[in-house]
Amino acid sequence: MLIYNTTYHIEDENEELFLIWLQEFYLPEVEKDGRLTSPRILRILSHRDEGTCLSVQFAVKDSATLHHWHQELGIRLNEELTKTFKERVIGFPTLMEELL
Repeated sequence: MLIYNTTYHIEDENEELFLIWLQEFYLPEVEKDGRLTSPRILRILSHRDEGTCLSVQFAVKDSATLHHWHQELGIRLNEELTKTFKERVIGFPTLMEELL
């Protein structure tokens, strides 16, 4: 089992709207597909004065499953994110393997 993580930097004034977007649009779309499971949203604690950082994580069976999900749904969801928030929300993905 792998963890697919996306870390987002959100401008302070957009944090509440981004969380609503995640809960009402993004997570339901991902969960409906079924290939990514066990969603988690975490706040990244840091000493930054500007913006908020959140981590959105899912469990995924293997990298091939993630690749197919990304091609079939992930790209469309990222386009929707960009259309909705433009440069006010920036994300970067990481694929992780749980060791313990």
